[in-house]
Amino acid sequence: MTLRLLFSQLFAALAWVLLGTCLTAAAVPVLAADEARHPEATLRYHFRPIFTFRTTFVGVIPEHRLRRALNRIDALPAGRITDPIELTPFITDGQSGINLHIGEFVLFNIVEGDLDPEEKMSLEEAARHAAAELATALQAAAEQRRPRVLLTGIGFSILATTIGLTLLWLIRRATAWMVHHLQEVIEAENDSNRFRWARHGWLLVQRVAQLVMGFLWLSVAYLWLTYVLARFPLTEALGDRLTDFLFGLLNTFGMGLIEALPALTTALIILFLAKAFNDALGNFFRAAREGRVQVPGLHPETVTATHRIVSILVWGLGIAVAYPFIPMSDSAAFKGLSVMFGFMLTLGSAGIVNQLMAGLVLVYSRSLSVGDFVDLGETIGVVSEVGALSTKIINMRNEEVTIPNAVLVGSPIKNYSRLAGARGTLVSTKVTIGYDTPWRQVHAMLVAAAEQTPGLRAVPQPFVYQRALADWYVEYELFAHMDKPLERVPVLSALHANIQDQFNTYGVQIMSPHFVMQLSNNVVVPREQWHAAPAEPAPPSPSTGNL
Repeated sequence: MTLRLLFSQLFAALAWVLLGTCLTAAAVPVLAADEARHPEATLRYHFRPIFTFRTTFVGVIPEHRLRRALNRIDALPAGRITDPIELTPFITDGQSGINLHIGEFVLFNIVEGDLDPEEKMSLEEAARHAAAELATALQAAAEQRRPRVLLTGIGFSILATTIGLTLLWLIRRATAWMVHHLQEVIEAENDSNRFRWARHGWLLVQRVAQLVMGFLWLSVAYLWLTYVLARFPLTEALGDRLTDFLFGLLNTFGMGLIEALPALTTALIILFLAKAFNDALGNFFRAAREGRVQVPGLHPETVTATHRIVSILVWGLGIAVAYPFIPMSDSAAFKGLSVMFGFMLTLGSAGIVNQLMAGLVLVYSRSLSVGDFVDLGETIGVVSEVGALSTKIINMRNEEVTIPNAVLVGSPIKNYSRLAGARGTLVSTKVTIGYDTPWRQVHAMLVAAAEQTPGLRAVPQPFVYQRALADWYVEYELFAHMDKPLERVPVLSALHANIQDQFNTYGVQIMSPHFVMQLSNNVVVPREQWHAAPAEPAPPSPSTGNL
């Protein structure tokens, strides 16, 4: 029986221990949840922070304590608000506190649970600080009720408003004058290349001027608001806060600039060295372009492209080395821009890289260069520009044709100027003459027609090849040299006219087109019919009279 009783008491004790543990564990979350439901509340009076209530006192949560304090302060008689604030210690439910009151008018209570552990202030120090802040706010309220203070504040505010409006008007007039003056300068220099960029970016110039004007307007408005608020005791704290914010912002920018000066100076030195090295390379490539320096594998046609590639590499290396020293280079904004540029480059790099590589192939293959007369299939003309992405051709109709470099790389290019040298560009035309005409006579007539044609060079002398012996005729091709490739069409037209005159003069029939049955007489135009109506008669030339 004794052993059984002992075990029964032991089990009862364990049960009570478990029950107490469960109740304690359950009470902790309840208290935590209760504290979480009642956040702290800061007492502010006339824009001045007085004290922060952080705990529940005699069942009243911080928010309700704040409301009671505001009601009691507002209920103070006008004649008592400037009286000294008294501090009276008390103890309630084992918790120490201090009561703030003016005579018999209780304002609010401060208890130990309201103290912030991080501030490391005693209960009495916190009470004195709150009393001082509240006394300042009440003194401002009392000053605000004085007519002289109110009228003085209104007078200074009107004066500040007048000055502010005048500054806004002056800023607007100055901005309009600067924009108008800049526009006059651009229009006066309409033919100057120095301001051509501004004509295209005129809208950007206007937007920048509007942005600067808006920034100045906001600055004047901010200073006006700060000054006006500081003229009245009730809003003086708000004006001081705006002033502190402005000076704090300027201090942050100034300190940031001072701290960034060493790194910024290092970045500028690196970029300066990159520029100096690039300028030295520019002098070298300029000498190579002018022929004063001979480098194996570096041709005059590839000097410009090589210079650009080397400059990009030098500047890329310089920027890569200087980038870590740029202020805010490791910030989230720079990282976001890097991601955005990388994404854009990934999306658009395929076509751009293809065109760039094709442009390098064109340049380093030396298939064409600026000033060459080329035949690209459907386009015949002179190369005016070989760019990184496209090539521009001026055809014989004086039209500028832009062809992507990738298209040029995939098509044959006939360059009539590359091998011409000092002899000029070679042009040719074909005629078909019957077998009954001596080939020596045909050669002489074709050469004579070429010598009579303006635009064709007499040296080297034109020459003729017999290209084919066909069923009905012999095919002759006349070759001659010319100096102006863009005049190819009018020169060939004049050459064809002289060939017709030559063959008509000597009664030789051109066998194009074919005839089903040859006529008894040669198909030629007699000399007396060369200027039949509506053609105007022309005086005989000395060369024609010797034929």
